[in-house]
Amino acid sequence: MRLICDTGLIPGSRRAQLWLNCRNRLVAQDAHRARMFHPLSIFVGLRYVRARTHKFFVSFITWASLVGVCVGVAALIVILSVMNGFEDELRDRLLSLGAHARVVASASRAGATTAQDWQRLRHIVSAVPEVAGVAPYIELQALAVRTPEMLPVVLRGIDPRAEGGVDDIGRAVTEGHLSDLVPGSNRVIIGAVIAQRLGLILGDPVTMLIPIVDAAGAPTPALRELKVAGTFEVGFQDHDATLMFAHIDDVRALAPAVQASQGLRIRCSDVWAAPRVAARVRALLPAGFEVIDWTVDHATYFRAVRIEKTMMALILLLIVAVAAFNIVAMLVMVVTDKRTDIAILRTFGASPRRVMGVFITQGLVIGWLGVLLGVALGVLLALNVEAIVPVLERTFRFQIMDADVYYTTSIPSDLSWSNVVWIGAAALMLTGFATLYPALRAARTAPAEALRYE
Repeated sequence: MRLICDTGLIPGSRRAQLWLNCRNRLVAQDAHRARMFHPLSIFVGLRYVRARTHKFFVSFITWASLVGVCVGVAALIVILSVMNGFEDELRDRLLSLGAHARVVASASRAGATTAQDWQRLRHIVSAVPEVAGVAPYIELQALAVRTPEMLPVVLRGIDPRAEGGVDDIGRAVTEGHLSDLVPGSNRVIIGAVIAQRLGLILGDPVTMLIPIVDAAGAPTPALRELKVAGTFEVGFQDHDATLMFAHIDDVRALAPAVQASQGLRIRCSDVWAAPRVAARVRALLPAGFEVIDWTVDHATYFRAVRIEKTMMALILLLIVAVAAFNIVAMLVMVVTDKRTDIAILRTFGASPRRVMGVFITQGLVIGWLGVLLGVALGVLLALNVEAIVPVLERTFRFQIMDADVYYTTSIPSDLSWSNVVWIGAAALMLTGFATLYPALRAARTAPAEALRYE
């Protein structure tokens, strides 16, 4: 356009107008480019991510960092989901024959509380919202004897008509029927492990040695013979190897009430509401009675599980930390390789903060892309663990959970979205912190030093 204008082929006024239009168009294009490339740090940082480098080692560490973050995040999500699944399995088995909450008498009232007192308390507890079932019980510590074997057991007296409302004993019975426990029959339903160790089958007698303390304080063990009316199995050692069920009247007749543990067993409509329901029941009971929920009864089990989950999370988070160190190493090498580019940016007026932003952008894109891929992969695997494990077992011909050793042969998984959120947030923070040192090092590059030998 300038050449045409300079040749005089266009009149002066028209020539001036064309020159002004061309100038305005060039200014508009420059402004559009500025808007496209703003901010400079992000634009240059993304260019460095997309650029193909001739340095194989830098490129390899970049991909290793991305894959390491991805694998670490995915492994953390999957492992914690599996541990959540096992925790749910443990809770279900613990509570299959256990109560969500128990009402017990204090030591001072244990001998003075009669069956009629427990019946009145049962009506009070049944009226509490969220209480799904209430049943009386009485327990004795005893020894099951069948020569030459002897096993310590817990003999629990129950009311068969009410017991189905508080636990799953009816569904757990594998031989016999719960209705066979009638008053005066001296029948018991025993755990499958007890039956196996003592060699008991239906109809066999089993002798119970019950320690009793007489009025003078001297121990006088009592012997009672009971008849096996059935067996149960829930797949939990603490139940199958220690529990025996009999009618509550039969157990009450074996020992004085002061030496037996008795009370009410409560089932809640929501297992997680047990502490709240226990507090409501506690407010309604007279003095001398206490309410204990399952979170207190089995606190040791779940505290151990929480400790294991915490330690496992910290160990697996080290995988992400190692990948973050790889990001540091990769960015340091990139800063060394781009010293000339940094010097040119500084010469053209780029501030140290903008130079920092370039390498922070590059590191965050690599790290956060690995986190997003890891979260997606981890969620996908965690949701399909129960389908993936059998395929791996058939393909490689091995069994992870041997049926001869474990009660359950499948690997459960319970994906918790709160775990996904904190894992993702922790990984994002680690990868974000990994970019700070290389970015600071780039910002401190002196242009004169970098361009001295160029």
